[in-house]
Amino acid sequence: MPLYKSLVLNSQTIVKIWKITESKDFFSDQFVLKPESLERVNGMKSELHQRGFLSVRMLLAEFGYADDDLVYDALGKPHLKDGKYISITHSYIFSAVVVSSKEVGVDIEKKREKIIKIAPKFIGYETNYLSENDPKLIQKLTWIWCIKESLYKLFATPGMVFKKHFLVLPFGTESNSTSAWIIEEEQKSKYKAIFMEFEGFGCAITTPEL
Repeated sequence: MPLYKSLVLNSQTIVKIWKITESKDFFSDQFVLKPESLERVNGMKSELHQRGFLSVRMLLAEFGYADDDLVYDALGKPHLKDGKYISITHSYIFSAVVVSSKEVGVDIEKKREKIIKIAPKFIGYETNYLSENDPKLIQKLTWIWCIKESLYKLFATPGMVFKKHFLVLPFGTESNSTSAWIIEEEQKSKYKAIFMEFEGFGCAITTPEL
């Protein structure tokens, strides 16, 4: 399937989303992987993960990058050789890449009822505005998870805990953005979170709020 969505969030940030319907063989014929990427994808036991990895390379090509333009640091955070910021995610049948001139994080998560059971592990402050009787609770929890996961990718600092260090301000289901904070000891940093839903998946992109 061609590119699913391409969104210009602002003059500095673009997100591209791919719906993964192609086979592994299709992707393998589209581009050349550097040796370490080829070793990595061949070592994946799940074909779903392999297709997710390869679809990200298709998205890189949509931005004009090759696999060789992407490198990872010791913490596993991706970087582009030209100095622009990048964040990557894939979940089931969707993958996304965001490229920006400022720090950025992205995450996609499938909406599932089990998120209610695991919510106490990643929400803290957010209990002040969430209600267990809210019919949109699964949707809201999915967005909160995506926002916190994207902050985690953006910040890439060991020891960060979703419940303790990441805080998402209240939002309505009719909105598509909110503010979020990373709280580390005495330092607090504010971020803008943009979120959306498509085909039963939640997605969030975070960038510093100026």
